[in-house]
Amino acid sequence: MQRRQLLLAASAALAAPLRPFAQERVHRIAWLSTSDRAGGQAFFGPFLEGMAELGYVHGRNLEVDARWADYSGERLAGLASDAIALRPSVIVTQGAALRSVSKSPGTIPVVFGVSGDPVELGVAKSLARPGGHFTGVTFLAYELSAKRVELLHEIVPKGRHLAIVSNPQHAGDAKELQATREAAVGSGLQVTHHPASDETGLQKALESVVAAHADLLLVQPDGLFVRQSPALARFSIERRVPAISGWASLADSGTLVTYGPVLAASYRRLAYFVDRILRGASPAEMPIEQPTKLELVLNLKTAKALGLLIPQAILVRVDRTIA
Repeated sequence: MQRRQLLLAASAALAAPLRPFAQERVHRIAWLSTSDRAGGQAFFGPFLEGMAELGYVHGRNLEVDARWADYSGERLAGLASDAIALRPSVIVTQGAALRSVSKSPGTIPVVFGVSGDPVELGVAKSLARPGGHFTGVTFLAYELSAKRVELLHEIVPKGRHLAIVSNPQHAGDAKELQATREAAVGSGLQVTHHPASDETGLQKALESVVAAHADLLLVQPDGLFVRQSPALARFSIERRVPAISGWASLADSGTLVTYGPVLAASYRRLAYFVDRILRGASPAEMPIEQPTKLELVLNLKTAKALGLLIPQAILVRVDRTIA
């Protein structure tokens, strides 16, 4: 009798409808980029990969509302307001989009990847303790400026006049410029500064580089110069002025050499901040990070076009060459 009762109970359990698994909570994230969709994939893709590694999959437990400003400041301001109106759990910004979000009201947590100084932008009290609802990664490290001067001078030891092109609207530009000047003067170089904040200004800046008879060029990392990287490379080669900058995309476009953060790794890292916030952490207590993964990229085609013989001491330190 007992065996029969057990069998009946088991049959009843098998016949009973299965309880559905509890649905995963869907987290809504807003992505706001200053670039267009095609150009922004270099940042957006690694971020989504980072989220997937932490268990967040778009379409399952993650909904990402991606907005692209197509390099329009006016459009960016409107998109920032739209993103805030969605009331997402977190807003993730790329580049200058941070500035637009910072001007909009609200306390939605914001995770950023930015090349400027978050403290000068007014979104953080300090890197160690941001103190507000903004945190993330800044690509700006003033000590890299001196390293770039050192590298360029090592590649072109006969260079005597360094022209620095930078965007004065870039948060942290003054300090970065000072660090670059000090390193250049310490290397015995003459220094001139050629500011540019838009495409027209860049053309004028390059004309002034020629007028100054500079024989070395350092382009500070900035979104404007990334967009204009083919023009910068052409100028460098045609005028035979070896150039260095901070982001590998400029070397890919023809700049002689770049030294700076691996941007894809930095945007993948943003997923860490989003995950912690979704789990209840406060952005105010999450230190803003600076990249620890750096790369030295050398364009050998440009070196050949400039008639440069790259020192062996440089070649052994290069992370990637473009042939």
